[in-house]
Amino acid sequence: MKTLSPKIQNLLEKHHIHPDEIGAVKTFLLLKSIGLTITRSVLWQLDALIRQVDLAKIDEHRKKQLNQELKNHAPVAIFPETAVMENYMQQALIEAEKALQQAEIPIGAVVVRDGEIIARAHNLCVKNQNVAHHAEILALAEAAKVCDGYRLNDCDLYVTLEPCVMCAGAIMQARIKRLIFAAHEPKTGAVESVLHLFDKKQLNHHTAVHHGVCRKQALDLLQQSFQALRNSST
Repeated sequence: MKTLSPKIQNLLEKHHIHPDEIGAVKTFLLLKSIGLTITRSVLWQLDALIRQVDLAKIDEHRKKQLNQELKNHAPVAIFPETAVMENYMQQALIEAEKALQQAEIPIGAVVVRDGEIIARAHNLCVKNQNVAHHAEILALAEAAKVCDGYRLNDCDLYVTLEPCVMCAGAIMQARIKRLIFAAHEPKTGAVESVLHLFDKKQLNHHTAVHHGVCRKQALDLLQQSFQALRNSST
């Protein structure tokens, strides 16, 4: 890392960013996401270091490739440590359990701002006879009241299942900074499974995504729900 400034090296270490594991472009974007003002020369340096070549080897053709990759890259962010994310997801799972007890699809969500949960909700579509009353929608609405506005730029959303198209759209409209979800939804997931809405550069806002936190617990609740439905139909 000799060609990088001490400031950049310190930031990489502080945030546990490993360029050789995630690549030059993602590293560059992560550095920018934490507020560092850097030029493309840092991107060239990162690429040279990762590939273990002299900086002079980063010619115009390679720079063009890196710029294109930069343009197409999905949103990125520095996420909290795993233990911290698990703590918040446990609260979302508590909400999902409430939904299960009410014969709703067991999905729960919490909104976090500055380390504090400011809103929580679970699916209430059946009880409220409203198709829009998904956990994410209800949690975002509650957070908007707390924040006195629906723009939640400085908030994170934790949800036990990958959001659908409706909820993904609401998350973008709310300007949620980071989305953390537990389990993928292979049939209707609009974040990574069926669609990749947050990766679309044509859309107005881009939310960074992390998945897999407390995945097994979320899937176990869904299995309990499916079993209850099967039992009720026999």
